[in-house]
Amino acid sequence: MRNRFDEQLAALNRELIRMGALCEEAIAMASKALVDGDIKLSNRVVAVDSEIDEMEREIESLCLKLLLQQQPVARDLRQISAALKMITDMERIGDQAADIAEIIGFLGGRTGEDCEYIRLMAQSAIKMVTESVEAYVKKDVAAAETAIKHDDIVDDYFYKVKTSLIQMVAKQPDDGEYALDLLMIAKYFERIADHAVNIAEWVIFSVTGVHKGEDI
Repeated sequence: MRNRFDEQLAALNRELIRMGALCEEAIAMASKALVDGDIKLSNRVVAVDSEIDEMEREIESLCLKLLLQQQPVARDLRQISAALKMITDMERIGDQAADIAEIIGFLGGRTGEDCEYIRLMAQSAIKMVTESVEAYVKKDVAAAETAIKHDDIVDDYFYKVKTSLIQMVAKQPDDGEYALDLLMIAKYFERIADHAVNIAEWVIFSVTGVHKGEDI
């Protein structure tokens, strides 16, 4: 019975890695589409978001089967419960990458290459998602805590994006709408990083049994 349960947990880990990889792909595609002004690529982000939605349903079903059929306790129960929470955040990451892709379609062919900090935000967000999911699979609290710390880097980039866009509008008032679109995109990348933090916090809970804000 335990061997079967371990096999199912291993399957859960594999599916989470796949879902995390799709999230990374969606973020990377949205970032590249922005820098290159590539509408076709931005449209592909929506398709990846649909795959992420489907994976959320599949993983949720797997988790519920594990809970109902195996009736896990202690650490195993925390691991499955954390997975259910994590896929909600990953689904939101896919949604926000799709939101970024939608805004790219409103830029009228202009790109985001003038705002380097947005690209750096995207890179950091991808790194945070990767680290968080890997930390779950490896049950690595230190790696999860590292991912959480990277959120400060993303927040710093977001501040720099706002500053640079204010300067842009001051010099070129007609670019106000364009600057606002870029600010919205940057805000979505910031939210993606926040979701990665949530994932990392659930990783810590799955290992320690303590979630942020709770007393040990």
